Amino acid sequence: MARDSQAARVALNRFGFGARGGASGDLINAASDPRGFVKAELARPSGVLLEAPGLQSTPQLGQAVFAYQDQVKQAREAAKAAGSTEAPAQAPADQKPALRRNLSLNAAATEVAGQMADAKPADSAAKPEMQPNMAAPQPAKPAPQPLNVIQKTFRAEALARLQRATLAECGFTERLVVFWSNHFCISASKGELARIWAGAFEREAIRPHVLGRFADMLKAVEQHPAMLFFLDNQQSLGPDSRAGQNRKRGLNENLAREIMELHTLGVGGGYTQDDVTSLARIITGWTFAGRQGQLGAPGSFVFNTNAHQPGPQMLLGKTYEPTGLAQGEAALADIARHPSTANFIATKFVRHFVADDPPPALVARLRDVFVKTDGDLKALATALVDSDDAWKASLTKMRSPYDFLVASGRLLARVPEDPGAYLNSLNLLGQPLWSPAGPNGFPDTSAAWAVPEGMKLRLDIAAQMGARLGNNIDPLDLLEFAAADAASIDTRRTVERAESRQQALALLLMSPEMQRR
Repeated sequence: MARDSQAARVALNRFGFGARGGASGDLINAASDPRGFVKAELARPSGVLLEAPGLQSTPQLGQAVFAYQDQVKQAREAAKAAGSTEAPAQAPADQKPALRRNLSLNAAATEVAGQMADAKPADSAAKPEMQPNMAAPQPAKPAPQPLNVIQKTFRAEALARLQRATLAECGFTERLVVFWSNHFCISASKGELARIWAGAFEREAIRPHVLGRFADMLKAVEQHPAMLFFLDNQQSLGPDSRAGQNRKRGLNENLAREIMELHTLGVGGGYTQDDVTSLARIITGWTFAGRQGQLGAPGSFVFNTNAHQPGPQMLLGKTYEPTGLAQGEAALADIARHPSTANFIATKFVRHFVADDPPPALVARLRDVFVKTDGDLKALATALVDSDDAWKASLTKMRSPYDFLVASGRLLARVPEDPGAYLNSLNLLGQPLWSPAGPNGFPDTSAAWAVPEGMKLRLDIAAQMGARLGNNIDPLDLLEFAAADAASIDTRRTVERAESRQQALALLLMSPEMQRR
């Protein structure tokens, strides 16, 4: 059964998040029909959508953050009027990656691993060590602070995503979500609107189109308030528009440049700086309604005619007539079908799922599928799974921190009940959730993640997980769940010869079977 087990490993690790422990039987199920096991998720397109109690739409969240900001302002004004010297509340631990990185590696890893192992619900916080002495004089009670709806929303969105990834049978569609979310990334560190919208952006602009058409996803992404805010398009005014003339302000080319360089054509894709400027003119007026709601419901996408550059525009050799919003939508539809876009997407797709150096033949095949199907992303994913090249390549890609943490949680059969441990871990390992350093997203090569400091942190976290869970888990059983007879002899011997179960579990989590995909 070795060959089937190896194919099952490829199915679960290359295309998914690894096997689940417990009674899931993932490896056995995948071994019986590896390709069918992966493609089964593609037959359930509604399974890509993510709905959970309490998750709200972007306009609802926009109104919530505007209301929160008003409450904070009022609280500060009240405190100032009362002469309060109370220090502002500290940000939650998972919102301060810079501080976390300053902790000693071992101490930080101990804290993170402990949280993951305990998997306590959010409402099980430690009780105060003592009650205040009722006989002692009590200080004046500070004014109540507004509930931080921004952080509460971010954590709820993170938990919903983590639970879906942990519970999925294979995880192929969730991996597709992660890929496209990173391709069309925003950064939650941009500001309060970006942070509260990060999860909604993925739910609304990415998930509905993961098995749909690329052109539809492109339009949804570029018109989403989170992307418009992240790349400052609400600040871009047509120089000859009414707003541009009144405010003496002009274009912001950020969104136009990233659409062409990072989202579609790619560097060397055949566009010029003049094309960037033309596209920037074409999408002026693409914005979102502000707190006053003058153009629409606060936080919703709107087209502001007064900010739109009038007149026809030349882009990539084609003239687009002045049709308002439709002018930009027509331009995006054409860019989505450009041959350079097909090549750029196919290359990134293969690099993510198969190898850092994408096999040219597989890239060419997926590029042809993209063109022939008019950007059908389900057809693209199916072609990848149907390709022999995708199954023959060795499992050599290093898992990203997110992949590693989710894979570990799945193997340990621990469904997260609170996102804090994962968020802290991602900060420590250099991949804060929905917060890449730039619009090009997180790197997708092994060299970016297999750095000494990062591997030391992974080892520390694995060691602490072993220390907390090893007594109750047989690592050899977990190895059977993860790889069965496809596990390497070296890994099996290493786990068998460990001095304790705790050490064996840590070594298993750091093995190639868990670190590579």
